Parts: sequence; structure tokens; C-alpha cells
Amino acid sequence: MKKQAIIYAFLLGSAFIIPACAPAEDKEKDEKKEGSASLVELAEVELTSFEHRIRVQGNVETDEDVMLTAEMGGLITSVRVKEGQVVNKGTIIATVDAAVLNSNMQELKTQLEFAEYMLEKQEELNRRGVGSEFELEQAKNQVNSLKASMSSLGTQQGKAIIRAPFKGTIDQVYAVKGQMAGPSAPVVRLVNSNEVDITASISEKHFRSVKEGTEMQVSFPNYGDIKMDLKVETVGNYIEPTNRTFRIKTTIKDNKELLPNMLAEISITDLYVEEGTVIPAEAILIDQESNDYVYVVDTVDGKQIAQKVNIEVIERYEGRALIKDGAVSPGQKVVVKGARGIGNGTAIKTSESK
Repeated sequence: MKKQAIIYAFLLGSAFIIPACAPAEDKEKDEKKEGSASLVELAEVELTSFEHRIRVQGNVETDEDVMLTAEMGGLITSVRVKEGQVVNKGTIIATVDAAVLNSNMQELKTQLEFAEYMLEKQEELNRRGVGSEFELEQAKNQVNSLKASMSSLGTQQGKAIIRAPFKGTIDQVYAVKGQMAGPSAPVVRLVNSNEVDITASISEKHFRSVKEGTEMQVSFPNYGDIKMDLKVETVGNYIEPTNRTFRIKTTIKDNKELLPNMLAEISITDLYVEEGTVIPAEAILIDQESNDYVYVVDTVDGKQIAQKVNIEVIERYEGRALIKDGAVSPGQKVVVKGARGIGNGTAIKTSESK
């Protein structure tokens, strides 16, 4: 009896559950029916201006950045500058021991004095008609030979003094008094950044677009508050075979802020169209024949339908694409999101992005 009561209660509960589930199932079927159209996002084809820019990394350079070394070996007897000191052209930077050269110079001076004395005597004898022509020429030759030796030795003495080749700032001092100097041992680093060059290497595909006088904008990633509007002054006449690039350069005079070897970011406008057909780049797809196409929206019997249209892309930049006129018209809508899940003639539901 108890068992029959349990069965009866179970059947009675089922009678209430089944009707309650039926509306939910019907609702789900209706949603599937309504959801047969694909949900996409649209954007409008625009007739507007389009700009394409080349962005490359550049470098700040200067010709007046040198490591000064001694032209002759010897003991450094003095270093006369300090780091950060501004020096003029010709300022003595350091001196190398030239005691031996000085001694040799003094010896040559003594010999020259005697040779000149002998030349005077020979000339006097020659005027009297007593001396021979050979002895006179020999005395002249001796004087000239000693003068040449003294000139050569004077040049060597000059190499014992290291002078600034241009006006600049002593960036670093490497040598100290008592150290041996030589062509391979730097004494100081001298830098003049008053005039610097900004250089960059650009892909050869842009060679026709970049000329002398082309405008460019320069910024410095590690020096964010400096931006400059400059023009290309020099375009290279050589393509680097290793990376297929050519070199451009512009000069900044009276520089007060930039340092050699700073990184620069260069932006050059290589294409500008005042009025062209522009669409979002993400709307463009590629078919199996490598043709570019988009889906435009048509209305058929009150329904929105996606239609495939082949296009020709002229250039892309920062999420926008300039396309050849004629394929689509300004004001038309193109699919920008959800295009990969639809086909030609697919019914769509839209959510306009702009």
C-alpha cells in the first residue's frame, strides 16, 4: 500500500513538470529561428583624404667625435685638460717626452751655425777669386742639408704635442702623466655636437618616394619631449646589398640637446591623396586566387544580404586602406567584423561600428 502511494505521488509531480518545460523549449526554437542571420559589424565607405607614412629608426651622428692619440711613442709628461672642459682648436691636450728630440735639435743648430760660418768664408774667398767653385757649392749643400734635417726634426717635435683638431668638449680622459703613449693608446675623447646629422636606412622600395627636400618628422624614443619637422638633405646613391636599403641624411645646426648615437624615429609621408575611396583595412579578405575582396550590404526583400565584391588595394596604413575607385561607392556599408563566417548572399544582422 505504501509503495503504491509513492508511485502515485511521482506520477502526479511529473504532470506538473512537463507542461512547465514546454514553453522553454518553444522559446529556444524561436531564438534559433531568429538567429539564422549572421551577426556582423559594419562600417561606411568614405570619400576622404589618405596619408601613408614610412617609419624607420635612425641615428644621431657627428663627424667631430674622435679619440685623440699620440702620433709618436713616448712617456706622457703632462695631461692639460679635464673631462667636461671645452677646448678650442689648437689647444694643447697633452705632451709626450721629447728630450731626445730637443737634444738632437740643439746639436743640429750648432752644426748649422758652423756650416753657415763656413759658407760665408767660402763666399768671401770666391769674391776675391781665391776659393774654388766646388768648395762653395759644398758649403751651400751642407747648410741646406742641416736646415732640412732641422725641419724634419721640428715636425717630429710637433708630434710630441697633442692638440685639439677642432673646438669641442673633452668627453673622457684616458691617459695620465707617466703613462706610455702610442698610436694605439687613446689619450682623450673629443666631441663637438654643435652640428649633428640624423641618418637612417630606408628600404629600396621607397626610393622613388624619398627625394632631397622630402619632409620628415623626427622624434626620439628616449627623449620624448623633442619632436622636429625637418627635410631630407641627402639621399644615398647606393643600395646596401645585405639589407636592400639606401641612406638618407639631414643636418641639425646649433644643436644644444642631442648627443651622438642617440636613437631617432623618422616618419616620412610617401603618399598623400586629398580625396580617395577609403575603407577599414580589417574589412579586406583574400580569396583562394589571392584576390582582395570585401562584403558590402544589400537589402533584398527587406533583408540585409552580404554581397562579395572584388577590390584593388592601393595602400594600407594604420588600420585604413585606400582602394581603387569604382568597386564600391562612398556611403555603402562593408562588413568589418564577422566577415569570415559568412558567404556571398548570406543573410546578416548588423551592428554598425561607425
